[in-house]
Amino acid sequence: MVSKIRSLGLQGIGGCEVSVECFLSGGLPRFDVVGLPDAAVKEARERVRAAIKSCGLSFPVSRLTVNLAPADMKKAGTVYDLPVLLSILTAAGELRPLPDTAAFIGELSLTGALRPVRGALPMALAAVRAGVRELYVPAENATEAAFAGEVTVYPVPDLPALLEHLAGRRRIEPAPHMPLTAEHAPAADFSEVKGQENVKRALEVAAAGGHNVLLCGPPGAGKSMLARRLPGILPDMTRGEMLRSTEIWSVAGLTDSAHPVLRARPFRAPHHTTSASAMAGGAQLQPGEVSLAHNGVLFLDELPEFHRDVIEVLRQPLEDGTVTIARAAGSAVYPSRFMLVAAMNPCRCGWYGHPSGRCRCSEQSVQKYRSKISGPLLDRIDLLVEVPALEYDELARRGSGETSEQIRTRVNAARTVQTRRFGNSGTTCNARMTPRELDEYCALDETCSTLMRQAFDALGLTARSHGRILRVARTIADLDGAARIGPRHLAEAVQYRTFDFGDNKP
Repeated sequence: MVSKIRSLGLQGIGGCEVSVECFLSGGLPRFDVVGLPDAAVKEARERVRAAIKSCGLSFPVSRLTVNLAPADMKKAGTVYDLPVLLSILTAAGELRPLPDTAAFIGELSLTGALRPVRGALPMALAAVRAGVRELYVPAENATEAAFAGEVTVYPVPDLPALLEHLAGRRRIEPAPHMPLTAEHAPAADFSEVKGQENVKRALEVAAAGGHNVLLCGPPGAGKSMLARRLPGILPDMTRGEMLRSTEIWSVAGLTDSAHPVLRARPFRAPHHTTSASAMAGGAQLQPGEVSLAHNGVLFLDELPEFHRDVIEVLRQPLEDGTVTIARAAGSAVYPSRFMLVAAMNPCRCGWYGHPSGRCRCSEQSVQKYRSKISGPLLDRIDLLVEVPALEYDELARRGSGETSEQIRTRVNAARTVQTRRFGNSGTTCNARMTPRELDEYCALDETCSTLMRQAFDALGLTARSHGRILRVARTIADLDGAARIGPRHLAEAVQYRTFDFGDNKP
């Protein structure tokens, strides 16, 4: 007898439908799993056998062949344990045929309990696309899967409970559909930062337009402190952004029953010992840091201390918003549309240019340190901001500045203007404007054109950095409520490109 159970799997960070077929035939007892299974899928044979016997059921003494279709797609992970078991019981006549509108996923313990799996949300979204109406998942994955909507999700604690439900004797209550609303992760407030008003302004501009930022200043000036407060002023996530970011985090195993969905923009801060593979994507095609930061912030503290190959990995994601990785396990394209916020010292000791004169680095040493940041990477950064050391009077000053909530109000207003401007074009913020949109929305009058020409010649700008200045100017105009870019908007944007990086200056 042949049985067929609908299930789901993962391809990259997306879900896909998989059919689990079981054929019982005569001959010596044997249990084969075919359909390009990896080691974890093959080991399902022992988990399924033990779970069936632990629950008091009879494991068929026959030749079993389980096929995972489509057979030319690699199958990985423990997500197929439950459908394999159900296909065996159905083929053996222990369970009546299951409805074609239902799909099953889950890892089995040896006792028959279901353990959570990675990628519940992308698989649930794939189930919706495939027309599945009932989705059975481990209880700990149910809340996450329910956010897919348009499918009834049943939280299954163990095999006996599922069999009781399928037999109609004891119903499993479906997981409720929860509203998906954006939140802001509890973060330190901008009002706690003394001084550095110019840097706060630069970060406000960056948040409003989705621009990349490089902060350069001596130790203790507040670079990391400011960067870690950036999430508090970022605009609210849309429903699509929350679902897309959650898919990536779910595949990476970073969601759980307590935090089933990503409601706040991600903030990733990998250590400078991170490898290029970890930054772009792992050996098993797991999402890397550039993808985990999708729709959020990737913060690289002490940027020159990262290995050169790790820094250069950022070039394609910053330009294209995607990262293409190829490993022995295959290849994949992952989204990686993030804000890059980097911090660095002006020299190896950190005190180059400080009024105290404590720096002992030679000009050659300073240039060598800064040359670790290549010109092409600097060309992809919109705002190069100097963070000066604080004077005592600034530190001793009482009172607090603007709160993160006040700044976020202006940022949200600017993003609302951009949303109306770009409509359904696919562009989400000024930093992502296409060349055509740049020509349409960043047209300069005669005065601004003269100013731009002077800056282009004086700073030795490239075509890419020219476009980035226009995008930043457009964001500054949006914060100002201006319909067109004015001279002061353009002048402020230009001054964010004037930090001297010597031979690497874009």
